[in-house]
Formats: sequence, C-alpha cells, structure tokens
Amino acid sequence: MKVLILGIDGYLGWPLALRLGARGHEVIGIDNLSTRTFSEEVGADSAFPLPNPEDRVKEAKKHLGIDINFYVRDVNDYEFLKEVLRRHKPDVVVHFAEQRSAPFSMKDYKHAVYTLENNLSSTVKLVYAIKEVDPTIHILKMGTMGEYGTPNFDIPESPFVEVEIKGKKDKIVFPRWGGSVYHWSKIFDTDLLLYFNSLFGITVTDIMQGPVYGTRTQEIVNESLRTRFDFDETWGTVVNRFCVEAILGLPLTPYGKGGQIRGFISLEDSMEALRLLIEHPPNQGEYRLVHQFAEIYSVRKIAEIVKAAAESLGIETRIQNVENPRVEAEEHYYNPEIKVLPSLGFYPKKNLKDEAKAMIEDLLPYKERLSRFKHVIMPKTKWRR
Repeated sequence: MKVLILGIDGYLGWPLALRLGARGHEVIGIDNLSTRTFSEEVGADSAFPLPNPEDRVKEAKKHLGIDINFYVRDVNDYEFLKEVLRRHKPDVVVHFAEQRSAPFSMKDYKHAVYTLENNLSSTVKLVYAIKEVDPTIHILKMGTMGEYGTPNFDIPESPFVEVEIKGKKDKIVFPRWGGSVYHWSKIFDTDLLLYFNSLFGITVTDIMQGPVYGTRTQEIVNESLRTRFDFDETWGTVVNRFCVEAILGLPLTPYGKGGQIRGFISLEDSMEALRLLIEHPPNQGEYRLVHQFAEIYSVRKIAEIVKAAAESLGIETRIQNVENPRVEAEEHYYNPEIKVLPSLGFYPKKNLKDEAKAMIEDLLPYKERLSRFKHVIMPKTKWRR
C-alpha cells in the first residue's frame, strides 16, 4: 500500500512510518515541524534529541532499509496537498497534522483561535483535495476519547444513538462535550467527517484514541530512530510526565483528586492498532468509528504504578496531589465500548506496569537533559484565570 502520513514528525507519526515501512508499505510524509517550534515556545523540548528530517530519513534507510519521502511543508497549503496526492497516489491518508495539546489551546485567545483554524482547516482541505484528486482514498483520522467528556452512561462504539421523543424514533450523533478548545476542535472534526461522508461518500476511519505512553516500538532499534517524547505541562501526557518527575526526584503530581479515568494505550500497541486499521480499511464510502485503548486507569492509579516502577529501580519518589488547572470531573463513571479492533485481531501486548519501568530505564541516560526543562513540568496554564 501507499500511505501518506500528515504529521510524520510527531510522537505517533514517526513510529507509524517506521512500522509501515518495515512491513513493505510505501511511506510518504508531510510535516511543517510545528510541534518542535511550539515546544520551544513554552521552553521545552523532546526528552530524546531529534535528528532533522533529512537525517531521520537517512537513519531509517540505514537501520531498517526503509525509503521515506518526507516533505517539510504545511498541509494547509491546499495546492501542495493536491499535488502530493496526484504525484504519489496514496491508498490511505493518515491525518495527524493537528495541534494536539489541550493546555496549548487554553493559554489565551490566540492559541485557541490557532487551534481551531489550523485543525479544522486541515481537515476540510484534506477532504476537498481527496474529493478532487481521488475520492476513493481512505482517510484515517486521529481523534480522541476526550471528545466524549465523562458522561454518566456507557459510551458506544458508534457515531449515532437512537432516541425516542414524544413517541417518535430517530438517530442523533452521540453526545460529546470537550474539555478544552483542542477537544472541541476534535469534536468538530468528527462532525465534519460525518457530514462529508454523507455528502460526498468519502471513506473514513475516525479513531477515538486514549492517551498514549511509551518510549519505543519494535522498529526503534537505534537511538537515532527514536520518536519525540514530551513531558512538560503543555505537551506531555500524564504517564510520560510522571516518569520524568520520578527520574528528576520530583513528586508525582496528579491534578486535583486524581480520580479522572481514561483509557490508555502503549506506543507499541497504538502502532499495531493503526497498522491493522490501515491494512483492513472500511468498505468504500463507509464512515467507521473506532475506540483505541487497551487499559483503563485513574490518574491516581497511574501515579501509584509509576511510583512502584521507579522504586523497583532504586528511585525513591512520592505522590503529591496539586491544584487542578483544568475544569473537569475529578471522579466520575467511565465505560466506553471497544469492538472494532478486537474484531480485526488486535490484542494488547504491553501493559503499563511493565512499560513504566522500561520507560524510566530508557529515560535515565538523559537525566541531565531532562533536568534542563525541570521548570516547565508543573502546571501553569489554567482553564479559568
């Protein structure tokens, strides 16, 4: 297959390129390197030093024998996007090219507006470019389980639910409630893709993925092949952040009560799930919604697991709840359905208890580098000022 990855330079984009290339797929990527720029903006950086795109491509060729076409461009350049589609004729476009941080979207009105304009514009332009160039191209779009919020009822793995009002039955889009401007951009993405699917018959896999943790996949066989790893309060997800806090001798800091429950998945399992979804596309003209997670934990439980992993390596740490900068339920019901991935043969191979220890071991050689960014770990971005 030919696979075009939008956002190939990112935490998920790069290891997916390696996974697909290693399986013999032709990989093309586009990235404007904005995450590198925005990370610098908040005074942070990747835990692992990242080669420039040209060197990343060379290292993939050297260690894995993979040829990757990597364009350093913005996917919001509509004419360029169409040209790439015409030139490479991909079977599927993986859309990761969005601003992915909730705190970044909540810093001020400029960051909120940028998040909405960038994320929604890229989705709409991709749809119209595919409609114009080749309507049979499969769009695999990364959404988030955070679109749902924390409803006090089960979350079905379906975009629609049946309702009955005054004796009349109908279908409505399953209710969603974003916890940040970033999450609302993802909700709008889903609505747009549902609409364009009904209007143009485009083929879509819309993935609702839980937070991802991990430092490596089976293709990362050399330091030069590592993907980026964020741990600061703006870009770092909770497991990754806790692992770095432990290494630096900082307390592990659940926000608020720490009872927030989410579905998590390791980086390795995320790559395998994405591979399955790419290699087993939906029927032409179908909209397929997929829940992608492997384990369900509260933030408090994650802190306990990371603490135990650190102590098994001789690192003493403690858990210290801090004031929650976000506006969210800190204790709630959470029961999402997951059927599609198991039906394709997906079963998680990793678990947080084992991976937390492996992550800390991978990060320890970079302790001096991590310590340079110690000041950007604690939360400073508050939803209400």
